[in-house]
Amino acid sequence: MTEVITRAAGRLRRALVRGDDDPSRVGGHAAALAAYAVYTAAWTAAVRRSGRGLPERTEPWDLALTSVAAFRLSRLVSKGAVTRPLRAPFTEYRGPQAAPAEVHEEPRGGASHTVGELVSCPFCLGVWTVTTLTAAGLLWPRATRTVTSALTALAGADTLQLAYSALTEKVAGEE
Repeated sequence: MTEVITRAAGRLRRALVRGDDDPSRVGGHAAALAAYAVYTAAWTAAVRRSGRGLPERTEPWDLALTSVAAFRLSRLVSKGAVTRPLRAPFTEYRGPQAAPAEVHEEPRGGASHTVGELVSCPFCLGVWTVTTLTAAGLLWPRATRTVTSALTALAGADTLQLAYSALTEKVAGEE
């Protein structure tokens, strides 16, 4: 395992020297990967310390709840107009998003660029969100199921709002 890590570190150093990518982003991405590894290790340690074992299998209902909840929470944090203050130190506002109550932002330059990419990208943030919800589900299953159920209900309500808006626009257009 040490050999694999050493080779990967060497490749990263060579990529930085060659300039395969913007060096600040490659270094930032490496730091984000390291932070994610530490984050995952901390959750793993917490689960082990709790004495709770892993379930034999993931229940389909929990998988569905976690999927929809992670989608909704990732979008809310990364694109929501009301969560813009959380992203503002790392992103620049570009305007409203095509989706209702969402904004388009770009990462700021410099050292905070990678954080800006992470907090403004629902796909990037989704990895952290799923990790959090999964680990929380191992430690506090009832509370986490309540939270994932609420986020899933919010996603359902959003879908109904969009469907209602589309329907009323269609009806108004036919009059």
